[in-house]
Amino acid sequence: MKLTVFLLCSCLSFPVFCENEAIYYPNTQEVTIPKVVISKDALGKAFAVKMQQQADGNFKISTITQATTDKLLLNGKIYTVNENQPWAEAVYIKDGKIDFVGSNAEAKKIAAAAEVVNLQGAMMMPGIQDIHMHPLEAASPFAGTCLLSNQETDAENFIEVLQECAPYQLATDWVLGSGHSVFTLLESERLPVEILDEAIPDRPAVIMEETSHSIWINSKALEWAGINANTTNPSGGVIVKDPETGKPTGVLFDSAGDLIMDEAWLPTDAIKKLNYKGLLSALKTINSYGITSITESRTYWKRDFQAAWLQAEQQGQLSVRAVLNLWMYPNEDDDFQINKLKSLYQNDPNRLLRISQIKVYSDGILINTTAAMLAPYVKVLGEIPSQIGLNYFTEQRLAKYIRALEPTGFDFHIHAIGDRGVREALNAVEQAQSNNGRHRITHVEVVNTVDYPRFKQLNVIADMQVAGDFTHPNHWLENKPLIGNRADNLVPLKSLYEAGATFTLSSDWDVSTLNPFVGMQNALTRAPQNLPNLATVIKAYTLTPAYALRQEKTTGSIEVGKFADMIVLNQNIFEVATDKINQTEVLQTYLNGNLVFSR
Repeated sequence: MKLTVFLLCSCLSFPVFCENEAIYYPNTQEVTIPKVVISKDALGKAFAVKMQQQADGNFKISTITQATTDKLLLNGKIYTVNENQPWAEAVYIKDGKIDFVGSNAEAKKIAAAAEVVNLQGAMMMPGIQDIHMHPLEAASPFAGTCLLSNQETDAENFIEVLQECAPYQLATDWVLGSGHSVFTLLESERLPVEILDEAIPDRPAVIMEETSHSIWINSKALEWAGINANTTNPSGGVIVKDPETGKPTGVLFDSAGDLIMDEAWLPTDAIKKLNYKGLLSALKTINSYGITSITESRTYWKRDFQAAWLQAEQQGQLSVRAVLNLWMYPNEDDDFQINKLKSLYQNDPNRLLRISQIKVYSDGILINTTAAMLAPYVKVLGEIPSQIGLNYFTEQRLAKYIRALEPTGFDFHIHAIGDRGVREALNAVEQAQSNNGRHRITHVEVVNTVDYPRFKQLNVIADMQVAGDFTHPNHWLENKPLIGNRADNLVPLKSLYEAGATFTLSSDWDVSTLNPFVGMQNALTRAPQNLPNLATVIKAYTLTPAYALRQEKTTGSIEVGKFADMIVLNQNIFEVATDKINQTEVLQTYLNGNLVFSR
């Protein structure tokens, strides 16, 4: 028979297969999930408890900090990421932690009373740990209803789209949107501000371009922000002005745009509700890709992003281990900001949510010619005043913050794309860190060979993203007009690996796909900067990011004593052809032994 219970599948504290909010309870001795079998008795007991709680009127969404039922997973091809025991057949989970890893025969002896899950030969591995993503920004309905195409080459064609979508903006008098290419605006015959004024003349509008490193605003927004011909560029940003009149064109690069976005996102109750709704949606998506630990890599505390995460944790909806990376504002007073960041620090290892890292930008991005370079660009966008890129934070100022915040317990997550940005980030860490830091530099797209060994010497983690097509060697030529031969070796994954650097692989979602198996395949196929084997790649998605999050003793591999954060796959990625790895799907995701996703 079929019983329907209106519950969110991710909130259940017992493992079931959910579809359209229905729980299937067939008249058989077992409940069958694709390639997985669960004991009917265990499911029936848990189901009855939940139904009784609901009937009594005191049903609560259960937290996922601890599994309610011991589980015995048998007949699997279990890749552990434990060098001393790389493969196993069975795992026994007790109280949310791994109590046994080994053979089917031995497992049955010690876990006779546990709920049995038959993996039927499926591959299991540790949960993915993605330490660079932006889930709240990616999924909040407040981010805007105006979604523009990055393929559109004529900005005039945006007018009709913007006129249609503007009335549907939620929770604010502003109009928000995203998606266009900044080059479409820079190459337009009219000033971008004039085009946006025609589309949205009566209320402030701010549209973020596809990389998030520039925005497009109208006259109402310029007026509201007090930006005019006499306004100087902020630290780490550029206000593009008409060379003939000196008036702002409506395009703001990097931190100049952030100042506007912060005001548009000022938290109201309505905006915070939308952020929370978006976060819950993002968590489901994250779990569907087998991801069990993450960082929110741009936690804008002025926008109160942390409130959505705290609410999710308090209401038992947090289905990942999450470390928030507090944003370091380049145009904020240092003393005030340092004290504010200290006040937000939370690092209880027994909680799913911690606020224990700082996100800071050293520079911009290559395509905008704002990434900080040691030698000048071959050519720059005419609107960018420097020939060597820009800095959000100078080396000296970054070192000041590391020196002030590391003793509190913060690790730094430093965006650096150009070779000067990377070097200055390394220099700042060298000047300021103690021996306790686990700081990381993310992107590292252009790195001077002199700096390769410094990552190991300084114990700085290199966090790289290779899931995006733009990082593949086939696309390196696109940067040659900007940086010449320096484009021949972008994201030097193999070079840093051979130099002994500690490195991780992450997504930077939603700039690139969230799918880790796309990144795994690309990491193996992006010669000449590829990794040697799949085991090395998987470690960069599991145990090494656990180290970066200071949880390698409790997560990142399938070992006795660690939390049961594990995933089941539809294919054994060690057995399929390399060019088929990206087709892998996650069948199940477990966090603390609880099933938080099932396909």
